Amino acid sequence: MKKILLSLLLLPVLAASGFAQESRQDVSASWTGLIPPHVVGNAVQQDGTIGNYGVLASYRYMLTPRSALELNYQYSQDIQHFVGNFFDYHVHTRFQEISGAYIYNFTFRNFNPFLEAGIGGYIFTPIKDPKTTNLDVKQNTNVGALYGGGIAYELSPSWDIRVEYRGIVLKTPNFGQDSLRTNRYYNISNPAIGFAYHF
Repeated sequence: MKKILLSLLLLPVLAASGFAQESRQDVSASWTGLIPPHVVGNAVQQDGTIGNYGVLASYRYMLTPRSALELNYQYSQDIQHFVGNFFDYHVHTRFQEISGAYIYNFTFRNFNPFLEAGIGGYIFTPIKDPKTTNLDVKQNTNVGALYGGGIAYELSPSWDIRVEYRGIVLKTPNFGQDSLRTNRYYNISNPAIGFAYHF
């Protein structure tokens, strides 16, 4: 009888510890770069400053050992440069991303390569300071696609380091000004490196 009672008491503890070892969730924080390309359209040239630094926070939930869903929030700043026939404007921009993605993982010892694809909302908010030369600009919100891949290296059962390339495809922002409209889509390169904690 004592053995049966002891078994019944230990069963929830063993189940909880087994679930904890599964590590079905993780959170990560990464340093990112934002590298927009040169775009020409509608008699407007658009560039963004290269080498902008930002932060990316992510949450992943493992559906299976290979498949996961991920939620992302990213914050960065850059300066958008617009040149047309009769103007040359700079817009100091606060860039924010709220996105979701499907992740497919591979496993090779401590290395875990992964691929990702998803969709997100991207917010371009002008910062009206001396770096912005057109004060009539307004916030621009776009829907875009996210894709990429990377490698996670397992440092311990709870921690890994991640290096990834993220690509963001969306329509170029015009900040509410028809004169800044290129009518083009572009691919923003968004490399990231950071740490993830599994729980």
